[in-house]
Amino acid sequence: MSDRPPTDAARPLRVFMVGATGTIGRATLRALVRHGHDVTAFVRPGRGGERPSFPAGVTVREGDVTSRESIARDGFAGERYDAVVSCMASRTGAPDDARAIDHRAHSQLLAAAQGAGVTRFVLLSAICVQKPTLAFEAELQASGLTWSIVRPTAFFKSLSGQVERVRQGKPFLVFGDGTLTACKPIADDDLAEFIAGCLVDGARANRILPIGGPGPAQTPREQGEQLFALAGRPPRFKQVPVALLDTIIAVLGTLGAVIPPLRAKAEFARIGRYYATESMLVWDATRGRYDADATPEFGTQRLADHFARLLRGEVTDDRGEHAVF
Repeated sequence: MSDRPPTDAARPLRVFMVGATGTIGRATLRALVRHGHDVTAFVRPGRGGERPSFPAGVTVREGDVTSRESIARDGFAGERYDAVVSCMASRTGAPDDARAIDHRAHSQLLAAAQGAGVTRFVLLSAICVQKPTLAFEAELQASGLTWSIVRPTAFFKSLSGQVERVRQGKPFLVFGDGTLTACKPIADDDLAEFIAGCLVDGARANRILPIGGPGPAQTPREQGEQLFALAGRPPRFKQVPVALLDTIIAVLGTLGAVIPPLRAKAEFARIGRYYATESMLVWDATRGRYDADATPEFGTQRLADHFARLLRGEVTDDRGEHAVF
């Protein structure tokens, strides 16, 4: 762990950013620019017109984020940077993709940053990596850089997939009775503001930072009830037994032994079961339970307000280039 203090907040920082094309990444890029930092976004080549527009003043460089040599040559390009901010995540969540991006690419990025003399690294992680933990987090903590690991709870967009169902008069799907899990949803812009603040807030240095949005934790049933009320419809729920996921996992796992493509589908089913049964809150290992009170809150935007804007057609849940984050 580094004992170097955070960079002086009064001085604009040179920030090297990866993951700037996803929804959280774009919001974080806007926040960094709003705070006056000089940002270089390192993106994959060949996206052409598909790449989202970036704020004025952002330097965009292309290269291979899985290659330390490309990051150093095409990204840092021999220049000095104060910090790295990573909102990079695997695009599908598939095991091979996760290993390639969430671990190996981050390891290459860290090595290139160390070689370039970077002293601070802010990583967007996820609260679901409390058990099991993410391998790269341990590498970052042992790197000698000043680090901040941000573990947000559920994003608004990950909880908005049933807005159109309710709009069409269909029931809201829940696992079990809809109270198996809970979370404190956080908006993209609120999370981005928190990430940007990690660069200059000494209290966030060398810390793992779970973070949720404002207000009490919500179960899926409570989210559904909010959505129905906003849509002016009586609540209707369809309960999906967790045992159904167990059956799907068992069948796909068995067939995957002889049909390789089904192995990945079995893994997706296991991921789905995890999210159906595990809360996105701080895990209290001593008591063996999730603790809503121990899950910090930040920001001003609430999920119900986001639902209302979606129902009015004022916003859409654009996932950017990432299918998962």
